[in-house]
Amino acid sequence: MALSVTFFFVLTTLLLSPLVCIAATIGKLDPKFYVHSCPKAKKIIKSIVAEAVTKEARMAASLLRLHFHDCFVKGCDASVLLDSSGTIISEKRSNPNRNSARGFEVIDKIKSALEKECPNTVSCADILAIAARDSTVLAGGPSWEVPLGRRDSLGASISGSNHNIPAPNDTLPTIITKFKLKGLNLVDLVTLSGSHTIGQARCTSFRQRLYNQTGKGFPDTTLNMVYANQLKSRCPRSGGDQNLFPLDLASPTKFDNQYFKNIVAGKGLLSSDEILFTKSKATMELVNKYAKSVDSFFKQFSKSMVKMGNITPLTGTKGEIRKHCRKINN
Repeated sequence: MALSVTFFFVLTTLLLSPLVCIAATIGKLDPKFYVHSCPKAKKIIKSIVAEAVTKEARMAASLLRLHFHDCFVKGCDASVLLDSSGTIISEKRSNPNRNSARGFEVIDKIKSALEKECPNTVSCADILAIAARDSTVLAGGPSWEVPLGRRDSLGASISGSNHNIPAPNDTLPTIITKFKLKGLNLVDLVTLSGSHTIGQARCTSFRQRLYNQTGKGFPDTTLNMVYANQLKSRCPRSGGDQNLFPLDLASPTKFDNQYFKNIVAGKGLLSSDEILFTKSKATMELVNKYAKSVDSFFKQFSKSMVKMGNITPLTGTKGEIRKHCRKINN
């Protein structure tokens, strides 16, 4: 009888152990989430991102930006990828995304390949997170382990996109508040702003610095005037809204710490960049620190990206795994 009871206990333990293990991980992201369900997922994503970035270097910044713009609205749930349909109004129409968010075709290609490899398994939200990491590495930046297990939203929020994503003309207190509401602190703010070491911005996003920063027709006095005149040559008072300029003129496609060196020199392109050096002693000290040490910047960037990628993800049975990233399943 004792043997039977012992056997029953051992058998029950063996049967329940996996369930206990699964229950313990529900709600938490884990870098090994797809190890068994889709072991080739990371390799497939990396390959397609590499192909896209090789074809167009700017795509690295575009894919990194998509992850940012996703996480700051409703959390990291791929809501930014949804097209308008039925009751959904796409976040692609919001001010931060309209005529500027891009890379959607690359995500589509990745999703299509993953659906062939392991159907209904890898979320669009996780694709965005991994693609952001791979893009950073391909541009010469740091790597990090991406916690996985996010699920996809069943809706979008154009209002959230318009109000939650930090804007080029926001004041520093406003930007600090927007980060704080997402659980991100001052260090995260300055560090993640360093992603502007790659990519481009439209004339319309910084024109006021050249001509009317004060609201009374005067330019931004913190902007290096030689640099300002360069910008004016292709960003007139009116027209040319979509003309593109490198966020980092010195090394526009290389992920390095030149962005912070530019800010120190008065050559931050956006107002939201330059105010990190001119409006707060705390942020100025961080800018100086990263301008002097690329290692310090890279180390913290990896930490802050993981932290940002953990903003209210949908896990467990919440949301769904979309078959197509642009639309919900039903």
